[in-house]
Amino acid sequence: MNKQPMLLDCDTGVDDAIAILLSKHLKTLELVAVTCVAGNVEVEHTTENTLRVLELADMGHVPVYRGAEGPLFGETHTAHHVHGINGLNDMEIPPAKRQAEAMPAWDAIYECAKQYAGELVVVAVGPLTNLALAIAKYKELPKLIKRIVIMGGAASGGNVTPSAEFNVYADPEAADMVFTCGADVYMCGLDVTMASYFTPQELDELSALGSKQAVFARDVMQGIMKFYRNYGLSGVAFHDPVTVLYADDPSYFQTDHVWIRVETKGRLTRGKTVTDLYSDKQMEHNAFIVTKVDREEFKRRVFENFALYER
Repeated sequence: MNKQPMLLDCDTGVDDAIAILLSKHLKTLELVAVTCVAGNVEVEHTTENTLRVLELADMGHVPVYRGAEGPLFGETHTAHHVHGINGLNDMEIPPAKRQAEAMPAWDAIYECAKQYAGELVVVAVGPLTNLALAIAKYKELPKLIKRIVIMGGAASGGNVTPSAEFNVYADPEAADMVFTCGADVYMCGLDVTMASYFTPQELDELSALGSKQAVFARDVMQGIMKFYRNYGLSGVAFHDPVTVLYADDPSYFQTDHVWIRVETKGRLTRGKTVTDLYSDKQMEHNAFIVTKVDREEFKRRVFENFALYER
């Protein structure tokens, strides 16, 4: 079966790194480019982390493009308290043997979409600044993209404020541009990603597969596991990995066609993804939201994917 081309737009921290490792052995998608943005940590760290993790995954051939250093408007938000100073919970992995390409990320997104002429799947697991800049610069871009799958938002609640999830909160204006651009947009928010977790025992079982990639996946999650334990959770959410796996195969998820916009003006609700999913007031649908996952099947897919790496 011919795989569809996938561009991954990320702010490579802990769970982005695992998403990159999963990208090597997807069933329906082939990773053809990665663009980097500031988010979990500064863009110089997210870019270097991406280059290093791609080499760990034996995907050093995939081009990497550096992107936005901050949001379209307002101050930059990071998550060093979750991902550490370097974004990988301060783990050291071998330096990359190459540098990012010279082209800016937003131009690379457009060039990649043109190259694949309507077949490109964009999976965005960080703040959506790069994608928004590409949409603003190239008006025809939404028509050149097959679909956009994002990790961000929530039908209810948040993790950075009571109403906002981090990736959307980091650049609400960019997120609203993406939701209203006219492309098919699928939102994997906290509703599904918090249900897609691994317990400490399951991480140990993943490491027991024996490959350097599986061991790294377990080790890099240890710092973030401590963060989740502070909130009384039994495991660590695989936010970005589940988004990549959903893009590859949505068959074990629940997806609803809905209306989504992002609150950009609210003093208490800035960054909230507002949807009519649970509302009596139905709006004109412009996006899709993923709300449920078969966690056992999700775990099985993660193990199956990592088992393809050599011990």
